[in-house]
Amino acid sequence: MTVSASTDVPGIPVLPEVPMHLNMPNDPAIGRVVATRRCTASEKAAGFIRHVSIDITGSRLAGKFKPGQAFGVLPPGVDAKGLPHKLRLYSIASPTTGEDGSGNVIATTVKRLIDENTLDHTLFLGVASNFLCDLQVGAEVKVTGPNGKRFLLPADTAAHDYAFFATGTGIAPFRGMIIDLLKHNTTSRVTLVLGSPYATDLPYHAEFVELAKQHANFTYLPTISREAQPNGKRGLYVQDQIALQPKSLGEILDSTRGLIYVCGIAGMELGIFQALARTLPAESRRFYLDLDSDAAGNIDGWTRKMIHKQVRPTRRVFLEVY
Repeated sequence: MTVSASTDVPGIPVLPEVPMHLNMPNDPAIGRVVATRRCTASEKAAGFIRHVSIDITGSRLAGKFKPGQAFGVLPPGVDAKGLPHKLRLYSIASPTTGEDGSGNVIATTVKRLIDENTLDHTLFLGVASNFLCDLQVGAEVKVTGPNGKRFLLPADTAAHDYAFFATGTGIAPFRGMIIDLLKHNTTSRVTLVLGSPYATDLPYHAEFVELAKQHANFTYLPTISREAQPNGKRGLYVQDQIALQPKSLGEILDSTRGLIYVCGIAGMELGIFQALARTLPAESRRFYLDLDSDAAGNIDGWTRKMIHKQVRPTRRVFLEVY
């Protein structure tokens, strides 16, 4: 038995058709790095996150990406078994027109993976992330894609309002989406909740602050989990903002126009769904969640294994977690 059914949910978006797989791993395009920069709020950030821009002029990929899609990178060299390194996918962080305004320069948001091997405590470096972060301007990169057709803005962007929830490099697709929305759409309400352990680690913080100043329909909510708030209370997680922001989030979510996009570390979607279930009236909740009766009566007991089974997001919810 279900409390609601996603088949009768209003405001289901229609997604645009997008090109896919124009360049495959056996026939990659050759891009060239034209810019690379740290993109955290401070140079003292705990993690190393870079915004890397790649020129793909003249390739089949030029002008073909939309925010929400990804491109593949083929790192040079071989793995421990002597085999070529596998393809890695990276989210496009650029608007539809690219970094250059013509779709010839794409960008992504890359965090260096630096860790210890659990068996012998030797240093482990992520192959592709460090390859991209090490690249200097002028270096060549083998690029494939586009990949992805479901994590996109709707074809009619003005028909909806948007609540974006991101953590860490999960901000990449939303940077491009938000730039597109604010450039072409002055009527839709757009709210970004960006989570980070520390304020120093917020990616693109200055850009979003400036966009919020320039666009009355855009609200930026940086959300810090491991630092106390100015009032001395504990840090916040992205899902906490649903109850704390009745205007900038609540009015979007309590509407047939509202869409939810979630991107970041796996597990964050559970907290967001629980916050939706606790905060929204039942009539609005069904816009986003189709719940079994047992799940509806035990929100605190939800686990990730229940998602898509007893707790089913509707087509007004877009998930990209990793």
